Amino acid sequence: MTTIIPAIDIIDGKCVRLTKGDYESSRVYADDPVDMALRFRDCGCTRLHVVDLDGARSQHIVNYRTLERIASSTDMIIDFGGGIKSNEDAKIAFDSGASMITGGSIAVKDPAIFTGWLNHYGNEHIILGADARNGKIATVGWLDDSGHDIVPFIGSYVEKGIRYVISTDINVDGTLNGPSIELYKNILTAFPDIYLIASGGVSCITDIERLDSISVPAVIVGKAIYEGRITLKEIEKMNLN
Repeated sequence: MTTIIPAIDIIDGKCVRLTKGDYESSRVYADDPVDMALRFRDCGCTRLHVVDLDGARSQHIVNYRTLERIASSTDMIIDFGGGIKSNEDAKIAFDSGASMITGGSIAVKDPAIFTGWLNHYGNEHIILGADARNGKIATVGWLDDSGHDIVPFIGSYVEKGIRYVISTDINVDGTLNGPSIELYKNILTAFPDIYLIASGGVSCITDIERLDSISVPAVIVGKAIYEGRITLKEIEKMNLN
């Protein structure tokens, strides 16, 4: 079964969600991300996706203290992204409790640094962020279009040893209109051996079942949980299967 990875996106230390990456659409769902992390842990989730939205916009890690608090309160595997743009940022993230870090913009703008992390930390700890709008990789908190087509972009890092890939279709992220099944089919057809983590658009358990039907290993779920479209009881039941 496709693994559910709950999302905690952070602005000003609070748990928020955006729609299509638009910061103006920010809505606060919880004042304390640690409380949310514990609720996810208690329903059987073993992984957590944490994004420093302030960091993504500022181009350097910002909310590492919040990451530290989450990591010290739970033994969940935390993948952390947003604003990790230097070796120092990467070190801060791992020192603050991240099990894995995600690099998106840095993989486009400075592949030497990103490849260095892959070689230094190993491919079990580095995730390629391949977030796209209309098939083109987007960077800088999804504000810029890099011009890179998503499949060749992923391929360039598969050749360098990347195993984990998070891919968000920005056009559906936060819309609750369903995930981009065709996008993930195309990625898995091209790279059947990667651990693909889908993200964006999930609105209900049926959407997760659709991803499972095409053998997507994991999915990040955020707004559907916070809006009550997917309950923690449903997640707990799926985690028990």
